[in-house]
Amino acid sequence: MNKLLRWFAANARDLPWRRTTDPYAIWISEIMLQQTQVSTVIPYFERWMRELPDVSSLSRAREQKVLKLWEGLGYYTRARNLHRVAKSLNGDAFPHEFDEVLKLPGIGRYTAGAICSIAFNQPTAILDGNVRRVLSRLFAKNEELWEAAEQLVVLASRTNAARACAALNQSLMELGALICTPHQPRCGECPIVANCAAQKLGRIGDFPAKPVRPEVTHRRFAAFVYHHKGRYLVQQRPEHVVNARLWEFPNTELFDKRLQGKPFFVVKHTITRYRIGIEAFLILKRPKLSGKWLPLVSLERLPFSSAHRKILVALRTQNAV
Repeated sequence: MNKLLRWFAANARDLPWRRTTDPYAIWISEIMLQQTQVSTVIPYFERWMRELPDVSSLSRAREQKVLKLWEGLGYYTRARNLHRVAKSLNGDAFPHEFDEVLKLPGIGRYTAGAICSIAFNQPTAILDGNVRRVLSRLFAKNEELWEAAEQLVVLASRTNAARACAALNQSLMELGALICTPHQPRCGECPIVANCAAQKLGRIGDFPAKPVRPEVTHRRFAAFVYHHKGRYLVQQRPEHVVNARLWEFPNTELFDKRLQGKPFFVVKHTITRYRIGIEAFLILKRPKLSGKWLPLVSLERLPFSSAHRKILVALRTQNAV
């Protein structure tokens, strides 16, 4: 353990959420990092913290501002849950106890453990993808990894190292991100390779067990960019659907249908197992559809789904009109 902690102290990346023990900042970063790469998250995190630096400012923010700050990160339920939590705290400080943190919307066992260990140096375990891979290889097993993580953080809490629980959990995450990678791990640079059971067995590639990947599904849509007298028609997605309350251009799924004319832009978009293509057509007329007619400058202020944001950017940069 000491070798791992020394390695982390010498090699940890300088990430903005590592410069604080503020539970609010750590919470925001952990939610943003779910299913999102660190390099993508950094500018979003920095912008968010400038605009909404604490629980109180987030609780007072309009939902459209919250979604706009999140625009492009995807999985927008994460942003709505952040907003819900801030409002539910009603001006109170972020909770300090693991069981209380775990009750908050959008916070599971891993995130609660990360917040409590990093912000408060509590002996709470974490098990994200990076840590799971490290522990699976370290102990050459695929089961009972939560138990292994809990044992390690309790051992850390009994050492004299400064903020040992926070350092241990972050060092495991960092080791998985930089050294114990999914493919071609750099075992020669690993500070705990001498303790790695999978390395001793010559079975690094067998751990962790590879998940069964769902079958890829292809879907095709048409988006209709209606333009009339300098304004464009956009619609807000309804409640209780994917990307609820975000904005988009009118669209429909095509299935096997073919449309006349040539799209001015085609979006290729991936969401989990779906491979989505959206053909955007410019139409110079005013249809009998509900929505808002807005100039480009006003559209820029709205939170769009990622795919339709690409259409908006193309509309602006390609001078479609």
